[in-house]
Amino acid sequence: MSLYEQLAAGKENLALVGLGYVGMPLAAAFARKGLHVIGFDLDRDKIEQYKSGVDPTGEVGGEAIRRTTVQFTSDETELRKAKFIIVAVPTPVNLDHTPDLSPVTGASEIIGRNLTKGAIVVYESTVYPGCTEDVCLPILERQSGMRCGAGFRVGYSPERINPGDKVHRLETIRKIVSGCDRESLEEIRNVYELVIDAGTYPVSNIRTAEAVKVVENSQRDINIAFMNELAMVFDRMDIDTNEVVDGMNTKWNALGFRPGLVGGHCIGVDPYYFTYEAEKLGYHSQIILNGRIVNDGMGAYVADAAVREMISAGLAPKRARVAVLGLTFKENCPDIRNSKVSDIIRQLNAYGIEPVVVDPWASGQDAMREYGVTLTKMEDVRDMDCVITAVAHDGFRALGLSGLRKLFKDSADGEKVLIDVKGLYKIDELRASGMRWWRL
Repeated sequence: MSLYEQLAAGKENLALVGLGYVGMPLAAAFARKGLHVIGFDLDRDKIEQYKSGVDPTGEVGGEAIRRTTVQFTSDETELRKAKFIIVAVPTPVNLDHTPDLSPVTGASEIIGRNLTKGAIVVYESTVYPGCTEDVCLPILERQSGMRCGAGFRVGYSPERINPGDKVHRLETIRKIVSGCDRESLEEIRNVYELVIDAGTYPVSNIRTAEAVKVVENSQRDINIAFMNELAMVFDRMDIDTNEVVDGMNTKWNALGFRPGLVGGHCIGVDPYYFTYEAEKLGYHSQIILNGRIVNDGMGAYVADAAVREMISAGLAPKRARVAVLGLTFKENCPDIRNSKVSDIIRQLNAYGIEPVVVDPWASGQDAMREYGVTLTKMEDVRDMDCVITAVAHDGFRALGLSGLRKLFKDSADGEKVLIDVKGLYKIDELRASGMRWWRL
């Protein structure tokens, strides 16, 4: 009986290492199919939340967490019961933009010292091509005392979950799969097809699978960087970028990208993993890193535009009351990792401005820990001189311009300044609003 058949029959256990935005939906999906699932995370507070029926990621939901059969634990020895282990820990970058592999190497050490003969370890964490075999595999071998291919096997299947997206879900996104040999590839493919309705896409080797992930996000990053560069040029030409994009999108082959802040745990990070390995091999990126430079600078660019508009409105920026709506890296999602809104706030701070920050989706504890930002409730926002709509949460969209006006000072002194980063409002509405406005 194959490992896949044993898992499906409940005779062997599957484990998820890392229960965040990727790992938790996977664990829940396998459990719904009747597999015995062990959910492991070092964060004991997170484990206790899951055990209490609370989903801190918002990806699965409290009701589903309360119903799930996943065995939540922070005890690494429980991994000894698993024969199929999926690694879904974050892979951030350091301040110098080099890969921070400590989460994935740490997970490899934990798994290695609890690895049993015949197990398969599949990495989902984003890494550069070659990392699984050159960095993670030796750790597994050293810690377990076994050799890959004889005692255990490895594979790589990049995560493609889009946090906060209720349309493109785990089950509907085709899964890239790879293995260290043909047998492991077949096992890995069969296991994932238990939960992936869209099916799998096998590739010939692990390095190719690793490359798929970093390249698909690097492509998006470059395209958005192009639109951001256009936005900066059009700003000087007094042309509205979104109006240009709307017109361009009437052609069948337009790609539909728009300017914006590019953060999060994938698009804002993956290109650095790719170029890191390329530079080690002697190739220096001509396009990818330049795109990153453009996108990494957009938060400061937005803050500079806000200051410029406040001065034009007759306001003294240092004494102005400024509200920033949104802190998460994208709309309708509690994830604040690598949020470029923090760059807006940091640049405003450089001008002596301490903005009020509102985000009903974000955790106040996470905001303080990650960025030193204290979140304010929307009902406490009033008498503002400038409002920056940085994230397109549905709640912010629902305000409309009429609701937004209530956040400003009810005074004839000075113009009301609106910085519409996400293009939430129609240009005709903005022109008729009586506010001084600017949008990316």
